Amino acid sequence: MYRLEYPWLLAILPLPLLIYWLLPSYKEEQESLRLTFFHYLSSTLRLSPQPGAVVPKTNWLQKLIAPICWGLIVLALARPQFIEPPVQKIQPGRDLMLALDISQSMETPDFRTADGKRLRRVDAVKQVVSHFIERRKNDRIGLIAFGQAAYPITPFTLDHDAALEILGQTDAGMAGPQTMVGDAIGLAIKQFANSDAKDRVLILLTDGNDTGSRMPPRKAAEIAKQNGITIHVVGLGDPHATGEDKVDYKALHEIATATGGQVFHGENRTELEKAYATLDKITPQNFKTLSYQPRRELFMFPLAVAVLLLIGYHVLMLLLNVLWRLFARQRESKEEPTSDVFKVHI
Repeated sequence: MYRLEYPWLLAILPLPLLIYWLLPSYKEEQESLRLTFFHYLSSTLRLSPQPGAVVPKTNWLQKLIAPICWGLIVLALARPQFIEPPVQKIQPGRDLMLALDISQSMETPDFRTADGKRLRRVDAVKQVVSHFIERRKNDRIGLIAFGQAAYPITPFTLDHDAALEILGQTDAGMAGPQTMVGDAIGLAIKQFANSDAKDRVLILLTDGNDTGSRMPPRKAAEIAKQNGITIHVVGLGDPHATGEDKVDYKALHEIATATGGQVFHGENRTELEKAYATLDKITPQNFKTLSYQPRRELFMFPLAVAVLLLIGYHVLMLLLNVLWRLFARQRESKEEPTSDVFKVHI
């Protein structure tokens, strides 16, 4: 679609006509000498006398080009533009960090598929988390994997395909055998430090209890609260187990409630899917759709045409003038010379 940024400037198109009608012509008087034998003198010197009043003359080409150039200049001043189709951009309003426990205990094959086959915990988690990520099309998502240490595996991104590919390459035991929950929360806080999103959510999944993080989980949760981060915790595994494999739901509850989050149980695949389905509901996608129409300026085209017309006209007039002078010289050279003597009759 084409449009003019300043269409009101087209009102000055008749301005040259108004000036021509309203303002008087420029006149200039000069002293002159009257000679009674002027025609003898001019014919001897081969000069063509001009009328006493000198009025600049215009040709038909000048009368045609002048209004065209004026119209093109006014059109350029009105700033013609081409409005391109609207472009929509999604601006996420939430950054969502997923911290996944991939300690050695995630190798335990105590999950079952729909047909009854055994499935490792880590494989069940990757399947459920992948479906969760696929549904969050307009949220920036980051991934943290933790075990004996915590590692950022993807920064916050809208490229969910890349996040899913990297998630598929993670496996149990890659981060060590232990479970450092506090360190995972601390790393998430650092990842959120450069986030401009108003809504910040950390979903923490673990199948064990903290085994000696440098930052205690409760203290890390308090710092997360101060930074506006809500932590939802998904417990995975048997709460009645012993040692590091025991899921300490009491500690997980303290982490979640300290930030206004919730705790979910995922002892089996069905419960795990329900947990992430609930998380999908309580953290609805938060985004704004920005729409704008790119504009391309076109004023240079009518301006360029006007300049080319003016240059072309003056070049043409110059060539015609040169040709006319050459023709006049050839004609004079063919004429017979006349006497330089003339008589004055009194």
